[in-house]
Amino acid sequence: MRIGELAEKTGTTTKTLRFYEDQSLLPPTERTPTGYRDYTSGAVARIDFIHRGQAAGLTLAQIRQILDIRDHGQAPCGHVRDLLDARLADIEKQIAQLTALHDNLATLRDEASDPEPDTCTADQVCRYL
Repeated sequence: MRIGELAEKTGTTTKTLRFYEDQSLLPPTERTPTGYRDYTSGAVARIDFIHRGQAAGLTLAQIRQILDIRDHGQAPCGHVRDLLDARLADIEKQIAQLTALHDNLATLRDEASDPEPDTCTADQVCRYL
């Protein structure tokens, strides 16, 4: 299939597909005698995998690592598990940071619920921050 058809089937753009090829996420494809890219049906599954990896928060570099493992005939399951473990740890850390920020903001807002501008000095700007 040509690049436009592949883009339509995978919900992406031709520019993205060229980028994926440049980044070695898609292997170089055969060309027609007139120079058009001629993708196989396997490209659809590969792009779907790339999109699922991105949806899981993996970087394109991490996705390329997984694809490289598979392309060398090995199952990447252990590597994927390790990447997902690391991603989960990152998200849990972010959640903890956001929870702390939320609690801090809620406390500041509660303190500012009945503003008393006369209690602020000029060098404080606002005593609630």
